[in-house]
Amino acid sequence: MQLTRLPSPRLRPFVRLMWASAPTDKPIERPGAREHVLPTGGMHLVFRLGGPPLRLFRNDADAEGFTVGHIMVGGTRSAFFVRDVSVETASVGAMLQPGAARALLGALEGALADCHTPLDALWGADAGFALEQLQNAGSLTRQLAILDALLCARMEARAMHGLHPAVAQALASLYSAGDGRQAGAIGELVKQSGYSHRRFIELFRDMTGIAPKQYARMLRFDRVLGEFALDATRPWVELALEAGYSDQAHFNREFLAIAGMSPQAYRRAAPVSSRHVRV
Repeated sequence: MQLTRLPSPRLRPFVRLMWASAPTDKPIERPGAREHVLPTGGMHLVFRLGGPPLRLFRNDADAEGFTVGHIMVGGTRSAFFVRDVSVETASVGAMLQPGAARALLGALEGALADCHTPLDALWGADAGFALEQLQNAGSLTRQLAILDALLCARMEARAMHGLHPAVAQALASLYSAGDGRQAGAIGELVKQSGYSHRRFIELFRDMTGIAPKQYARMLRFDRVLGEFALDATRPWVELALEAGYSDQAHFNREFLAIAGMSPQAYRRAAPVSSRHVRV
């Protein structure tokens, strides 16, 4: 069971979506089960309310993996990661907007990218207190209300920081383009920013966790997954060309690099959630 909601209005510049989930009355155990978690182009804050700590694997061949903990920040990524899903667990989390890390976590996205960071490394003892409140909430609705209040308190306790104007302008341009061909326009974004190429890339990475070309790749990939979710019978080549890939070979290479599997393997897996694919 899962419940999602938008954050309160004052949090929306920093939080895109909040969610809470709970296993069934008799949680299903699947020894050894794993999944590829595909990137969203953003950061995630996650509280696991019970069960074992999050276990990740360096790749599909990694037999042992490593544990992260029960409360963590998943940094922005440009490719999949592999996690253990052998035990269903209750969890609460939020998908963060670009630029939110400084206001809510006290760090820049660039410092947290491509890894999972235990939340107590950022919040100290407050991370444990937050977990305890969520564990005692009693319902998914109440859990989301508590998370909203906790994040509002963090935001208000710090000076209000949002996106750097140059990055906000660049993101608006990338999203408005909408044709998947944004990667070739990075030079124009740099020109519009008024900064040197090096400084602009540095600002963009600090605010989003990845470079603008990688961010554009995520937008193009996201468009393909969104269209596939609407109609899984459409040919991949049709979806790829609509999204701006030069040809199917280009699309296949990009899909494999980002998802860790071919488009055909993704279709066969028939994931219930487009970003969580059992392997």
